[in-house]
Amino acid sequence: MKAGLNRFLWLWLPPLAIVLAGLWSAWLTGQADPWDWALPTAIVLTGAGLLLARRGWAILTWVAMGGVGMALIFCAFAAGRVPDGMAALGLAMVGMLAAFGGAMLRHSPFASSVVEKPGANTSRLRSKRTGVGVIFLILAALLLWRGPAQPLHPVPDRPTLAVITALPLFWSESGRQDAPVVTVLRTRFTVVPMDDPVQLKPSGAKRLLLAQPRAMTPTQLVAIDAWVRDGGTALVMADPLLRWPSDLPLGDRRRAPSTSLLGPLLDHWGFHPCAIMSEEIRYFPPDGTLITLTGARGCPTAERDGIVQRKQIGHGAALLVGDADPIDDRLWLANPAHPLDPRYWVADTPALVVRWLGGASIPGDRRWMRDAQDVTRALRWALLAGTMWAIVGAMLLRRGRRGATPGTKGEDDEAKDNKFG
Repeated sequence: MKAGLNRFLWLWLPPLAIVLAGLWSAWLTGQADPWDWALPTAIVLTGAGLLLARRGWAILTWVAMGGVGMALIFCAFAAGRVPDGMAALGLAMVGMLAAFGGAMLRHSPFASSVVEKPGANTSRLRSKRTGVGVIFLILAALLLWRGPAQPLHPVPDRPTLAVITALPLFWSESGRQDAPVVTVLRTRFTVVPMDDPVQLKPSGAKRLLLAQPRAMTPTQLVAIDAWVRDGGTALVMADPLLRWPSDLPLGDRRRAPSTSLLGPLLDHWGFHPCAIMSEEIRYFPPDGTLITLTGARGCPTAERDGIVQRKQIGHGAALLVGDADPIDDRLWLANPAHPLDPRYWVADTPALVVRWLGGASIPGDRRWMRDAQDVTRALRWALLAGTMWAIVGAMLLRRGRRGATPGTKGEDDEAKDNKFG
């Protein structure tokens, strides 16, 4: 009985440690990405390999698959989608390489399946096993380094993107500095900030980000309208209730207007006002992407993306998003120091903006934890599956050892179980 309980704990505790440790990383961003569990998997299973090397390859495999399986079950239930296949395979490979690499470093390849005869060169054999173990761990480290989503790099032939805004996208209140969303946009466009829409036509730009600009003269509004009708694409972010935080006093010209001043232009284009949503929400368009909205103008007539109204204007197009707050890095980025690394994103906002503007797509199919109930259900099912996996493993491994003939490895391992547990 005591040996059976000991075996169950060995099969259950390492996977439990993996799942709980990975939750800390996943919770920072809300991404249900198997790679968030890769580092805990490598650390825990390397230690398990060192400790369980003499108990055989079967228990090592069972522990590794238990930890990987619990993490994948959590991701599936938390996101409501099956985890990415390559990420799931990568996590499994990291687990197996770490477990067997740790076991090889113990100089005991799976319960001494190779019998060392008296007089054999055991030192050379042990050195060989250590080398194999080190290679396994290096391969696991390479997967940890190159497997997850990589930072974005600029693409060639970036089209020109004009940006007209009163938001602090090209300066901060402490000085000139690109906002994180502009840093991302520069990898897909040649970004040109503008103060006067009259400059649109001479610039040669075919794309415009018009995000909560200051009041414009009729001449400037006519310039934007003419530019769109000539074939330009404008993404308009017009916020009826801007919540972008600022330390500047009210009335300071450097502050962005608290409400959109583009009403005459939007009315001319045929956009209809919609209800204002005052609360902050995590919105999931039909394609499973995520954008965080606050004080947005939601509209039931919005098209495919759910929050974007699209109009064909002459030879061009205008896209209207009734919120400018989503591009504030506080709503899409966990660490402002890493805007180009999708592993730190808490929403797909930059990728959506790039897509709406018709730029080169940002790779990656990120899966997101849906809500607190889904996370609770995911954790419950992961723990239940891990417990059942450990119980079944303890029973099967016990039965396999009982089936061994006296004096064989099975009997020796049973004696070790009684001795240590």
